[in-house]
Amino acid sequence: MRGFLRRIHALHAVPTGPRRRVDVAVLAGLAGLVTAGPVVLAGPFTADGPGIGHSRPTVVQRIAVFGTDDRVVLPADKSALSRSVGLLYEGRSHSVCTAFCVGDDVIATAGHCLFRTEGERPLRLKGVEFRLQPHGGAAASSRIAGSAHNSEAQHVAAGSLKLRVKPPIDAAQDWALIKLASPICKGNVLPVSRQPAQALVKLSAAQRVYQVSYHRDFANWQLALGMPCAIRRSFEGADWKAISKDFVDAEHVVLHTCDTGGASSGSPMLIDGPSGPEVVGINVGTYLQAKVLTQRGEVVHRYKSETVANTAVGSGAFRPALEALSRADILATRGQVKELQRLLVAEGHYGGPADGIYGPQLGAAVRTFERSEGRSETGLATVMLLKRLAAREAERRGGTPGAKPPAEIETGSVGSHEVSGDKARLPARGSVLP
Repeated sequence: MRGFLRRIHALHAVPTGPRRRVDVAVLAGLAGLVTAGPVVLAGPFTADGPGIGHSRPTVVQRIAVFGTDDRVVLPADKSALSRSVGLLYEGRSHSVCTAFCVGDDVIATAGHCLFRTEGERPLRLKGVEFRLQPHGGAAASSRIAGSAHNSEAQHVAAGSLKLRVKPPIDAAQDWALIKLASPICKGNVLPVSRQPAQALVKLSAAQRVYQVSYHRDFANWQLALGMPCAIRRSFEGADWKAISKDFVDAEHVVLHTCDTGGASSGSPMLIDGPSGPEVVGINVGTYLQAKVLTQRGEVVHRYKSETVANTAVGSGAFRPALEALSRADILATRGQVKELQRLLVAEGHYGGPADGIYGPQLGAAVRTFERSEGRSETGLATVMLLKRLAAREAERRGGTPGAKPPAEIETGSVGSHEVSGDKARLPARGSVLP
């Protein structure tokens, strides 16, 4: 399910006389994030996922299709993308998103596909599964690395664990990178482009930007191609100067009009580079503009919200984290995590149990410690982090401090809009897509 960004403006009423003057307040600061999505009744279910290839879903509502619906089934000349773009599914909540390969064992998606919005309960990471379409055999699938040992959380990097839903909205941090237990993406990795978000406007004008995604309201769970994707900074009634004030790091926010439906959150926006498709962004939500009329400080009328554009996170927001995650040596044993907990207790950052389990409290402690060092917050429990903490303990005890660790970025953590969550299920492992 896609998140919705709502910007609220005020109408300036014309004074009608001394006693009837309308007191108008500008409510631009009431912008926020509202989650919504299409309601779809999927057909017969298989035991372990959406019934792809079994029955055509019944569309109840379509969202964010701009004008003519330009989505088509992935054509033959782009069929190789079906080996790079897959479904991200969690069985307990029946949440479905799109995700794509950015490393042999690393995928990217929207952060809200895992963590939802601020104040909402995140998904059970242990149950999250990534699946690619079958090619000459059973579908390739993998859970998050560490799932077998209850350490899956330390293998996820993201932009923010608590995505703000009111300005300043950190939608540019709505990305997540997931290290998989198995390298099922090997040979089908999509490179992340270094094109800045501003350059995408010109690329879209040349009709070079497109999107590949799953949509709950489209073609019986077949991958869809949407192109061309128009990308602009300003839209009718919503100029970039005003829009940018609603966002943290607005430089990495991409406003586009690719047609999207439920489950398209986390899908890649692409261009064709010299060596094939390159990722220029991750689709995350829809930007709405609403107007309200206030009198004496009270809202007296709310006007219907109007869709301005869809939103995406530009590749520049998550590329450094991807590079860091690719290098990161994650702690592999429970004993190592216990040592990490002990050292963070000594630093005054952790007050939880020394149980060797990487949970939210430990992740928060890691981020706090990284922040105290002046580093980018990653939340990753790495061997390098353990060495830095051990060196600090040695210094406190008067021992020989360890070598100064190299400066490096080790990744971020993610926040959310909301995940799609109806009764859709993934295909059985042996099922064949149409």
